[in-house]
Amino acid sequence: MTNPVQEVQRLGQSIWYDNIRRGLITSGKLQKLIDLGVSGLTSNPTIFEKAIAGSTDYDEALVKLSAEVPSAETKDAGALFEALALEDIQAAADLLRPTYDRTGGADGFASLEVSPNLAHDTDGTVKEAQRLFAALDRPNVMVKVPATPEGIPAIRRLIGEGINVNVTLIFSLDYYRDVKEAYISGLEDLADSGGDVSNVSSVASFFISRVDAAIDGLLEKRIRDGNADVAGLLGKAAIANAKLAYRDFQETFEGERFAALRAKGGRVQRPLWASTGTKSPAYSDVLYLDSLIGPDTVNTVPEATLTAFIDHGVAAETLKTGVREAEAAVRAVEQAGISMESVTAKLLEDGLQAFNDSYDKLLANLVDKQARLLAGRHEHPGVDLGDYLPDVDAAIADLDQKEVVDRIWRGDHTVWKPDPEELTNRLGWLNVTEFMCEQLPILEAFADEVREAGFRHVVLLGMGGSSLGPEVLRQSFGHIAGYPELIVLDSTVPSWIKVVTDRIDPSKTLFLVSSKSGSTIEPNSFYRYFRSLVETAVGKEKAGKNFVAVTDPGTVLEKLGREEGFRRIFGNPPDIGGRYSVLSYFGLVPAVITGVDIAALLDTADCMREGCASCVPVHDNPGASLGAAMGTLALKGRDKLTIVTSPSIGGFGLWAEQLIAESLGKEGKGVVPIAGEPLESPAHYGDDRFFVYLRVENDDNAPIDAAIKELNASGQPVIRLDLRDRSDLGAEFFRWEFATAVAGRILGVHPFDQPNVQAAKDITSEVLKEYQSLESAPGVEPVGSIRELLSQSRKGSYLAVMAYVTQTPEVDQAMTELRRKVMERYQVATTFGYGPRFLHSTGQLHKGGPDSGMFLQITASHKEDIAVPGAPFSFGILADAQAKGDLGALKSQGRRVASVTVEGDIAASIRKLVEEEI
Repeated sequence: MTNPVQEVQRLGQSIWYDNIRRGLITSGKLQKLIDLGVSGLTSNPTIFEKAIAGSTDYDEALVKLSAEVPSAETKDAGALFEALALEDIQAAADLLRPTYDRTGGADGFASLEVSPNLAHDTDGTVKEAQRLFAALDRPNVMVKVPATPEGIPAIRRLIGEGINVNVTLIFSLDYYRDVKEAYISGLEDLADSGGDVSNVSSVASFFISRVDAAIDGLLEKRIRDGNADVAGLLGKAAIANAKLAYRDFQETFEGERFAALRAKGGRVQRPLWASTGTKSPAYSDVLYLDSLIGPDTVNTVPEATLTAFIDHGVAAETLKTGVREAEAAVRAVEQAGISMESVTAKLLEDGLQAFNDSYDKLLANLVDKQARLLAGRHEHPGVDLGDYLPDVDAAIADLDQKEVVDRIWRGDHTVWKPDPEELTNRLGWLNVTEFMCEQLPILEAFADEVREAGFRHVVLLGMGGSSLGPEVLRQSFGHIAGYPELIVLDSTVPSWIKVVTDRIDPSKTLFLVSSKSGSTIEPNSFYRYFRSLVETAVGKEKAGKNFVAVTDPGTVLEKLGREEGFRRIFGNPPDIGGRYSVLSYFGLVPAVITGVDIAALLDTADCMREGCASCVPVHDNPGASLGAAMGTLALKGRDKLTIVTSPSIGGFGLWAEQLIAESLGKEGKGVVPIAGEPLESPAHYGDDRFFVYLRVENDDNAPIDAAIKELNASGQPVIRLDLRDRSDLGAEFFRWEFATAVAGRILGVHPFDQPNVQAAKDITSEVLKEYQSLESAPGVEPVGSIRELLSQSRKGSYLAVMAYVTQTPEVDQAMTELRRKVMERYQVATTFGYGPRFLHSTGQLHKGGPDSGMFLQITASHKEDIAVPGAPFSFGILADAQAKGDLGALKSQGRRVASVTVEGDIAASIRKLVEEEI
């Protein structure tokens, strides 16, 4: 049977792979892609930067080369990089050589870029390209040269010398015409000098999705300003631009001038469609493949797009159709006041800068990595699993043997379950960093807009996955001077809402309404309340500008945002579940507008993503190996995964807790994440623990280091993950997401659904109906006592404390003392969460996980209640309904429960309970 790649070949188009790394070659994956029909490979500084910095592929070679280029200076790093890159491109070209020979030199090329620093230096580009082409010493390699004014004459000279050229960064039709002219003139020069024009090949790389991203951004601004008529142009400019370029290609290479060269064996300069990964969640993930298929063309695609095309792409000749419509679309864009010339000029400038930045970052990372390797440090975590190491190694071998990592990247739902429901459409987190990197200019411009508008606070209205990632970033980075301060509101407790209300000026506050489904009761209730405050402060007509929505496309929240005049609506990629969404708009919108360097977060995440790639053996894969340990130790009874962190990232456990608990706690199985627990001496821990220590370099780690060392010496299994600074949180977000998916495979559970969370919501809805006739919150009736609950402790138990009270430093400290006392007296693990936040987090584990939990609910009466405008209930009634609904859900599962009510000084009341009952 053929696949879409092979079917496209029959239509005259080649599919090339826009990726390179050593592991791709050594693992045999590139050969598999060639067997599938991939017939070429492209690279650029960004691709190499991620591959070298984010993986161990190059460590051995880097140490060896460092002996030849030992000085850690940028100029020497350039030599190191070139040596590594030349080896990779030569190896790739050798694998592609049979394709080159079979097609008579028409296909089977690998491309390497000249230094981006030479983009405006004609002579320098020519010399560099000559040197690289000679060093590569393969007939099926191309040297990439940018289509700058200085690059155009360099292209002619290189073609005239018989050097294969991949002309890159073409955005405009005018520049493309210059590129064609340079190619044909170069062939004519070669023929005039007696050279063989049949031995020269070239492609003209026309960039696609970046055009849509830029034009759509300008169109969306016009739509927000009231010009809805241009909405029909969204997503049209890039394909129109490419179709017009293809028409120009046909006219040129079917013309009389080229006919003379064709007669001598000259090859057409094939248009190559580059940047074909979709940048908008509203568009098909194969839009820029399905729409641009035609003879004598190439489409170079990233891994995710290639996977999607093989799965559901349609091979049909589409380039020659709709040319008149393409002309009309470009005219309409111009008539909307958007200059294609200006946009494409800016795209070229930005593209050059991006490659320059990547190249500089690549050299800096090489210097850093060289120093670390030569000093004996490495990227692998410190691992001491004691007697469990053989079991984990066996699990790793099984994952390798069954190609689990490769299957995850291919979107194979049978890794987990035979039914694809909520599996195949929940893997967008694997590639979301690519999408978000493209959104950086838009997000940074929006952050500037928010600052210029004078907002002092940003209040995020969300629950679970939409709030916990931003909360971790808020705790880790703090309030950054010059930016509004972030407040995360994910509690329906009236006193908590009042604290937020008293802290802000509604007229100077931007509210982020954050919900994947758009129908979650808590953020929708928050919105109604704060919308009324803003309308009172600034008037109904202006109030919408104080609100931003982050949601999936097509939700009721998106519709609400449009109807009620929100400042901005960010449509998140819909194939990402809430708890896996921190590296998407859900996490990065609140981060960027409060001053966090999200480019750095995405950079470290991308590096970790490279380390977790399908071509990396599981033992060397930082995400998969952690997941193997998590799942294996849980099956061996070490299911209390205790997360310990350096002080600067103390909130990380809050996010990881939700990810692990909600993903793995089901079908009576699970990993119980323990976050924020006080560190104790080894005597106070049972044999159900597994410790993971995230250690940030240069933090005040001495007390934690000593405690972890003592725990490890006592026989507790420990993994240490080393972070350079807080920006490495981006890497950890991705590592733990991947690890959790792999652990789900080992445990045999579905890592992307949350069946028991919905069950608790349903019970809450029933309780709300009972309460709606009441004028005030009724409170929750006590059940049992702490002493009675803890008397039911048994081997492997854990205590989950669930507090429906307002968070304060004093309450946090009282809860820490409660947990410490329980650990010391009962040697059981403890978790703690504020309600109703935890309902969207550990709540799934509580009801669907193993029957090892003891559940202590702590509630308080509401001195002041707050109405929810337009709703038949107040926040106090909602909070009590959630507490009662949660208790009912736990009881229905036969869990061990107790519910106590505290009054007055909450922290003092909790301390009293500790003294009297523990």
